[in-house]
Amino acid sequence: MEESMEEEEGGSYEAMMDDQNHNNWEAAVDGFRQPLPKAAPAPTASSTININTSTSKFLMNVITIEDYKSTYWPKLDGAIDQLLTQSPGDYIPISYEQIYSCVYKCVCQQHSEQMYSDLIKKITNHLERVSKELQASPPDLYIERFNIALGQYMGALQSIVPLFIYMNKFYIETKLNRDLKDDLIKLFTEHVAEKHIYSLMPLLLEAQSTPFQVTPSTMANIVKGLYTLRPEWVQMAPTLFSKFIPNILPPAVESELSEYAAQDQKFQRELIQNGFTRGDQSRKRAGDELAYSSACASSRGYR
Repeated sequence: MEESMEEEEGGSYEAMMDDQNHNNWEAAVDGFRQPLPKAAPAPTASSTININTSTSKFLMNVITIEDYKSTYWPKLDGAIDQLLTQSPGDYIPISYEQIYSCVYKCVCQQHSEQMYSDLIKKITNHLERVSKELQASPPDLYIERFNIALGQYMGALQSIVPLFIYMNKFYIETKLNRDLKDDLIKLFTEHVAEKHIYSLMPLLLEAQSTPFQVTPSTMANIVKGLYTLRPEWVQMAPTLFSKFIPNILPPAVESELSEYAAQDQKFQRELIQNGFTRGDQSRKRAGDELAYSSACASSRGYR
């Protein structure tokens, strides 16, 4: 029976292909047409209820709290570790797309509260370790290490905050009425800066009175960072902060001009003591020397 059907079908197909003028194609095609199968009956209510739990979980992509703890948070935890400890210019071998996707799925599955709690706890533990390391630093390395810790943390936030943007938008902003970046900056203020400000500030003032003990870039980074963390710290050293942050002091009055002049003279004396003389032409910049020599040569050429 099957062989005869195959022969008939094969013969019809060959006949159709041999018909170069397409005279019998329509009839041949009709021979291949088969009646459509009848539609399957709609599932009854009882058959729908019998779908087992595993199938339902697969269809709905449900993430249980166990899934979150065993699969999703470990991925986030590892990525946060790398971001918090990276140095400027380091290559971080993590998939930002994968981390972003993990956060998005956890937010959609109502795990935002747990994820926020885990994130805060994770970063708090890290900052407490940073604070202990700073406490063990000798005075001559204290300023530089604080600068590294501050810069490293602020750099990490530039990656961490965007990765958790969905949690920030749909949980922190809407339910807590806060912002993730503000919360994470506050953590550094509470667990690091507040614990070290009274040790750090005297060293900064001492470094300010001793030119070139600390590089200007390091001093600027720390002062601007402290101002970002807590603007009222300006009151601890107004003159120091005013050198790096414009318009934080009230306008000068005539009675204070003599004091400003005295401070300027003191600074000039300190420069002289460290080998800088106002009339020392030997410290002229190389570019100035080249420009001057070139100008002299040109003038001689026109004589």
